[in-house]
Amino acid sequence: MRRHWLLFSQTVTVLLAAWFIVATLKPQWLQGMASSQGITLLQASGGDDGHRPAGSLSGAAQKASPAVVSINTSQNRGKNPNAQDPWFRFFYGDQEDNAPAGLGSGVIVSPEGHILTNNHVIEEADDIEVVLTDGRRTAAKVIGTDPDTDLALLKISLDKLPVIVLGQSEQLQVGDVVLAIGNPFGVGQTVTSGIVSALGRNQLGINTFENFIQTDAAINPGNSGGALVDVNGHLMGINTAIYSRSGGNMGIGFAIPVSTAQQVMRELISKGRVTRGWIGVEPQDLSPELAASFNLPSRNGQALQGVVITGVLQNGPAAKAGIRPGDVIVQVDQQKTGNVSELLSQVAALEPGKPARVQVWRAQGLSELTITPGMRPAPAQRR
Repeated sequence: MRRHWLLFSQTVTVLLAAWFIVATLKPQWLQGMASSQGITLLQASGGDDGHRPAGSLSGAAQKASPAVVSINTSQNRGKNPNAQDPWFRFFYGDQEDNAPAGLGSGVIVSPEGHILTNNHVIEEADDIEVVLTDGRRTAAKVIGTDPDTDLALLKISLDKLPVIVLGQSEQLQVGDVVLAIGNPFGVGQTVTSGIVSALGRNQLGINTFENFIQTDAAINPGNSGGALVDVNGHLMGINTAIYSRSGGNMGIGFAIPVSTAQQVMRELISKGRVTRGWIGVEPQDLSPELAASFNLPSRNGQALQGVVITGVLQNGPAAKAGIRPGDVIVQVDQQKTGNVSELLSQVAALEPGKPARVQVWRAQGLSELTITPGMRPAPAQRR
């Protein structure tokens, strides 16, 4: 009996010693053995079986990042004809032929190579280069631009392109987690996280037509044209602008909703430009003081809302329809008009050449007019 006990204790000692040596030098062997028997080993780092910790956004980042590209732009400057003149060089020195260059981001939105970005990223550029995350570089062609929304559509000719999944920005809510992906300051692709701070931001003076998603995800110079995605890696917006006193991120960034970007993209592909309605008026928001002076009536306890017209273009669509300075537009094509931003969007949605009904408050009464909108003129080019 004693001999059996001694043999047992020696066997256990040898096995424990072997387990200790293996656990120290080859712990993966034990993990593999345990996995084959359905046992989960916790590593010293506190991890589990390889799954990401709760709350990680790595899945969304890995899904969306390959479709976000860097955009390099340059302008071709002609050389000064006197650059080689010795007297010119004596007085002015050697004139370096450095072409202005710019940095931005873009998002691949179709297998055919269409890329959405901001108009201000590629504006006045003579050469546009797109750099993918896999290192490929190629020149891009401009399909069309829409300065009124600050969007542009490019196209590249490469195969096996990563394409982002377009989301539904209408379903976003304040407080939803979002990621901003782009190439800030040219340091390389960067992912930052935050939440949706506000929806429908307008009257910021950034674009003619504004309906921004506001986020506190860090957006810096170079992020323009990049992607704002949700926790599923779906595109929710095109990062466009920031509010900043220093030029860097202050937690207030703005993105164009993907719903707007899709509409612009469809028109740029089919027509090469975006067609919007135009009536030729100068509108002004109706302050409480102005509303009182016009004696606007109340409906359901609320004062009638509208936009006062301060100027009408001679021989324009509005003038031909009988709209006069001092009229208050309260409704366009069955939609209530509450401010200048809404009026611009409602008129822009009208089909040029197709008559529409406009309701105005004039001489203490409501009148309905029929107006035939024209095509909105292209904005003047920046210099």
